[in-house]
Amino acid sequence: MAGLRISLVSVQASPLASLGGAEAGGQSVHVAALAAALAARGHQVVVHTRRDQPEQAEFVQIGPDLTVHHVNAGPARSVRTEKLLPCMRGFGAELSRVWGRQRPDVVHAHYWMSGLAALLGARGHELPVVHTYHSLGVAQDRLRGATDRASEGRVAVETALGHQVDRIIATSREEARDLRELGIPADRVRVVPCGVDAQRYSPDGPMAPRTGRPRLLMVGGLSRRRGIDTALRALEWLPTAELLVVGGPPREQLDLDPEARRLRELARQGRVADRFALLGRVAPKRLPELFRSADCVLCPGWYEPFGMVALQAMACGTPVVAAGVGAHLDSLADPAIGRLVPPGNAAALAAAVAELLGSPALRRGRAVSARAHVLSHYTWPRVAEASARLYAELAPTAAPL
Repeated sequence: MAGLRISLVSVQASPLASLGGAEAGGQSVHVAALAAALAARGHQVVVHTRRDQPEQAEFVQIGPDLTVHHVNAGPARSVRTEKLLPCMRGFGAELSRVWGRQRPDVVHAHYWMSGLAALLGARGHELPVVHTYHSLGVAQDRLRGATDRASEGRVAVETALGHQVDRIIATSREEARDLRELGIPADRVRVVPCGVDAQRYSPDGPMAPRTGRPRLLMVGGLSRRRGIDTALRALEWLPTAELLVVGGPPREQLDLDPEARRLRELARQGRVADRFALLGRVAPKRLPELFRSADCVLCPGWYEPFGMVALQAMACGTPVVAAGVGAHLDSLADPAIGRLVPPGNAAALAAAVAELLGSPALRRGRAVSARAHVLSHYTWPRVAEASARLYAELAPTAAPL
């Protein structure tokens, strides 16, 4: 495949956080890894993200074929995602200016606001636009219930985007189904999963210190959708195990965090506080060590568009028990690879974990199968190749580099 000029638009999630080694959210990790894998395959990649610090250079060269473009749109400081919508017109205008000077072969937008900016920027340039939602407002509404709904405006925009972009990359079959229910034709949607760095996340390497108890591990933010409440209730049925949770603010700031305080109180009420620890934010280089130290990784959240933590654990050869939602329905569908339980069901979660803890042979078998499954389907080079094939379908006349 001839090299393509690819513009990735990620308004609120800069890949530099991940590429630079800092803690980053799932979208930042996804965009950074996809961009790097595409560049490694000989494509010229520019990632357009919003300038959120005044000292940031307009263009930052990450590698010979990978550049980050900091777009002036809104204040040059951190702004909450939900406050960024008014900045999209300016972001789109800047994209149009840049693409008028150097036209990409294809644009791939990440998250619904990025899709808006990409369509504005592509207008008049006849550029094919691919879109990845990363999360869907309609899916969050369905799972959260009426007390915590996404805005109707977001769902309407997401639906309109689905009809205006040239193709959609869904990260799971469940997301593709949700898009069909929004009335978006199935032939506009391609399923390409999230990936994992299988060299960094591997069974080989140092292991974090252990306490002697069977170790359960969760990784991610402290938001309620992660299902930490469910894991704490399950811990009450697992009297010898400990639960470590990675994520949230730095450890020294946990006492000031309302959700951290709430979770510690839940642990105290459930009489598991002596077996429960919030580790707070940790350096990314420590994550593989923590995964290797665990007997089981729990992913019991009620919404999981990526399943990135499960993939990282699987790549490290650590068994996973996860809620049967989102991307987990694809990556953990085979019982030989992992175990799926109903979201919010602490008893089912505890039973699945107890089965694993009671059988070293079962843990070893799942570890080997999970690692092999990741290598066969979920490495970033495979994800980049699948994405590039779709790009090439939309830009068949692109000039070779």
